[in-house]
Amino acid sequence: MPIQRIRPTFTFDEDRLAQLRAIVPEAFADGKINWDTLREALGEHLEDEGPDTEYFGLFWPGKREARRLASTPSKGTLVPQSGEGINEDTSHNIFIEGDNLEVLKLLQKSYAGRVKMMYIDPPYNTGDDRIYPDDYSEPLEAYLRRTGQADAQGQLLTTNPKASGRFHSNWLSMMYPRLRVARQLLRKDGAIVVSIDNNELHHLRLLMNEVFGEENFITKIVIQSNPRGRQSESFVATVHEYLVVYAKEIDECVLSGAALTPEQIAEFKYQDEQGRRYRLLGLRQRGSASRREDRPAMFFPIYVDPDSKRVSLEKSDEFRVAVLPRKSTGEDGRWMWGTDKVARNLDIVEARLISTRNEWDIFVRDFLASKAGEERTRKFKTIWVDKELNYQNGKTELKALFEQKAPFEHPKPVELLRQILIMAGDPQGLYMDFVAGSGTLAHAVIYLNHEDKGSRNFICIQLPELVDETTSAGRDALELGLKTIADVCRERIRRVIARMQAETADQLNLHPDEDLGFKCYRLDRSNFRDWHDYAGEDLPELQMTFDQFETPLAEGWQPAGLLTEILLIEGFPVDSTITRQIHFVHNQVDLVTSDFYEHRLFVCLDQTITPETLAQLDLAQHDIFVCLDSTLTDETKLRLSDTGNLHVI
Repeated sequence: MPIQRIRPTFTFDEDRLAQLRAIVPEAFADGKINWDTLREALGEHLEDEGPDTEYFGLFWPGKREARRLASTPSKGTLVPQSGEGINEDTSHNIFIEGDNLEVLKLLQKSYAGRVKMMYIDPPYNTGDDRIYPDDYSEPLEAYLRRTGQADAQGQLLTTNPKASGRFHSNWLSMMYPRLRVARQLLRKDGAIVVSIDNNELHHLRLLMNEVFGEENFITKIVIQSNPRGRQSESFVATVHEYLVVYAKEIDECVLSGAALTPEQIAEFKYQDEQGRRYRLLGLRQRGSASRREDRPAMFFPIYVDPDSKRVSLEKSDEFRVAVLPRKSTGEDGRWMWGTDKVARNLDIVEARLISTRNEWDIFVRDFLASKAGEERTRKFKTIWVDKELNYQNGKTELKALFEQKAPFEHPKPVELLRQILIMAGDPQGLYMDFVAGSGTLAHAVIYLNHEDKGSRNFICIQLPELVDETTSAGRDALELGLKTIADVCRERIRRVIARMQAETADQLNLHPDEDLGFKCYRLDRSNFRDWHDYAGEDLPELQMTFDQFETPLAEGWQPAGLLTEILLIEGFPVDSTITRQIHFVHNQVDLVTSDFYEHRLFVCLDQTITPETLAQLDLAQHDIFVCLDSTLTDETKLRLSDTGNLHVI
C-alpha cells in the first residue's frame, strides 16, 4: 500500500473538487480548473451570462469573502484540557473552547454526517449585542490575538450598531460560513434549530434557504418568551421570538412528537382483552368529502353481531344488523376506509349502539400504545406558550446551580431545549450547540437522559468571550471566579453533573449507559508548521526555507496535542478510545478505536522506534500506523506498508 504523508488540512471543497475531477477530468490541468474547458463540458446546462442576466437570492457586501472563509481550512487544532472535565476517560460528551467557525472546520472530517440535531442561539443583532469580527486573511491568528494567546491582545467581540453602514451585512457575514460548515456535520435525517427574533428573522430565512435549500424548510415556531410583553417597545409590546427549523434532507428527516397531555390520555378510556387502552374513532367520513357520489366504492354495508358487537362484511345469521354510512340528514355518506382496509383490520373495528332505537354506528379502536409498548405522541405545534416552557426560569435555574447568582444575562430555559431534544427523537443521538452560551443544551441532555434512560451526547462550542463586568450577570460571574462565557458554560456542566450524581447517589444503577461526564478541549495553533509559498529568486533564501521544513512539526509540539490532531486528520472523533499498549516495552504506542470505524489506528510519536517495536506491530489490512518519518528507514517503510497503511509525519 502507498505511504501517505499526513497533512493538517481538510475541507469539503476538496471532496467536491475530487467528485468534479472524476466527472470532468479534462477540466483539470496542473491541479487547477480550466474554466473554459468546464464551460464546454457543461454545454447546454450552463446559462449564458449577459448584462441582463438576473438571479433571485440574498446578496450583501462581504458575501464573497464570507463564502471564501467557509472554504478556507483551519490552521488550528484542538488541545485536550486534562482535568477540566469529569470522567474524561469514559465520557463521550465534549466541550470545546474556541472560535466556533475554526472548531467546526476541524470537526468536519471526524463528525461529518453524525449530528442528529443542532441548536444555536446566535446574537439577535439588536444593535447592542456583539458579533464575531472575522479576519478573512488570518482567522486563527486573529482569534488568538483577541483571546490574549498571541502577542497582541485586542477586543474579542465588537458591537454592531444599527448606525453602521453594514449593520445587516456584518451579521450575515458572521452567520453564513458557520451555517455552511455546520450543515456538513448533520445526519441525513437531522435538522438544525435556530433561535431568533424579528431583527434578523427575514434575513435568516433567506440565508438558510441558500445554505440548506428552500425545500428543506420545516417550520417556524413562535415562542411566547415574555407574556407581559416588552413595555419598552415604542408601539406594540413584543411577547414572542422564534425557532427556525431546517432539515439536512427533507425526504430523509425524522422528527418525533410530544408526549400526550393528561387530557388527551384521558380520551383512551376503553381497554381490550389484553388490557391495552384505546379510544373509539368513528369510521364515517365527515365534512365536505363525505358524499357518496364522490367515492361510491366507499359506500357499503357493514354487518354487526348485536350480542358481541363484532363486525363483518358478510351477512349471516350471526351478523344480521346492517349499518350504512348515513349522514345525520339522512343522506348517503361514505366510510373513511374501503372494503379491503376494513377486511384487514376487522380486529380493531367494532360497533356501538348510539341510540335506544337500535341504531348502530361503526368505530375503529385507536390505541394509546403500540403492541411493543411504545406510547403514541402528538405533533408539535407552531406556537409554544410560556406556561409549558417556563421561559422566565432560565435565570432561576442558573441561580439554583450557582449559589443564587446568575452569571449569564439571558439563559434559555432547560424546558425549551428539552422539548427540542424530544422533537429530534433519537435518544442515542449526538447533539450540538456551537453558540453554547451558558450551556443549556448540555444541561437538558443530561437531565433528559436520566428521565427517559437515553444515551444522548453533546458537543458544546463556546468562544472565551470576556464577561461584561458592567452587567449584573458579569459581576456575578467574576465573583464566582469565571472570567469568560466559556468558563461559565464549562462550570455549569460540572455543577449539573455534580447535582445529578448527588440526586442519584442512593438509587440503584438502573441506567448503566448514563454518561455523567465530559471532555474539554481548547482551540490553539496546529502542531504543524505553516507552509508559505516562496515566490522569490534568492537561492540561499529558498534553501533556508527548505531547511526550516525538514520536519513539518512546529517547535515545541507536545505528544498529547499532536495525538488529538492526528485523530482529527485521520477522521477519528475526539471521544475515541485511546489505549496505551503496555506490551510495547521500548516505545510508547497508543491504540485508537472508535465505534464508527472497523479499522484501528496505532500511533507512536517517539523520536526513535526500535526494531522490537516494529516487529511487534500486528497490522491488519486496513489498520493505520502513524509515526514520525525520521524514525523509519526506507526498507522499514516498505515492509510496514505491505501489511497495513503507513502514515508518516
